[in-house]
Amino acid sequence: MRKIAVYGKGGIGKSTLTSSLAAAVASMGYKVVQIGCDPKADSTLNLTGGKETVPVIEYLRQHGGCDSLDEIVTWGYKNIACFEAGGPTPGTGCAGRGIVTTFELLDDLEMFETYDPDFVFYDVLGDVVCGGFAMPIRKGYAEEVIIVTSGEKMALFAASNIRMAVENYQQRNYAKMLGVILNKRNVENEEELINDFVQRADTELLGVVPRDKNIQIYEDRCQTVIEGDPDLEISKKIMEIAGRIVAGGKAGGTAVPGEDT
Repeated sequence: MRKIAVYGKGGIGKSTLTSSLAAAVASMGYKVVQIGCDPKADSTLNLTGGKETVPVIEYLRQHGGCDSLDEIVTWGYKNIACFEAGGPTPGTGCAGRGIVTTFELLDDLEMFETYDPDFVFYDVLGDVVCGGFAMPIRKGYAEEVIIVTSGEKMALFAASNIRMAVENYQQRNYAKMLGVILNKRNVENEEELINDFVQRADTELLGVVPRDKNIQIYEDRCQTVIEGDPDLEISKKIMEIAGRIVAGGKAGGTAVPGEDT
């Protein structure tokens, strides 16, 4: 079982990319679970055709408890098991606590033993790496971390903070870096900036996702491009990245300036 946490600055396209990677890995025949760790509870919409997954926190608030995985799971594309942590009403309580509660409940319900997935993807809120939002890279929940970034200043700032957090936890034998994915914003010298970050972070580039209108077209239909049209060039790019993830992050390489590699 591979358990991978995906981090990145809010608005970087992390949820869209995580769902696309989950769909790609599932298309290879692997059993996949995706856990959305965001109070908005919208991580898995592109896997479920727009059907909302009941947030764990909301379910517990309404029912006072949960006795079965069937009460909180939504089955998505290629039988991906989708869960959403959810969170408190905006402005009240600690959003990170929703992640902690969700993980504890999934443990109690023996989700890993029951579903026996090959891959688990944690889609983690924004660039917050403290408290409950660090939960995926603590206590063995996630063993590997992928950072999604662009060449934009604030995205790289968030990526650097996440990298430092991973280093701290790795020293305690928790999660380690798997690599970086460049989700392009076509800023000046973007490839060079990312290559420099990857080298300084002592990690590798898993791949480059070029800007492509088809991502939004299929997202409007609550689908990933993998489901919508696997023959698209953007779908093939994402499949390549998924292949590198399955292979353990090998042969990611570096971005070539001026090319969508």
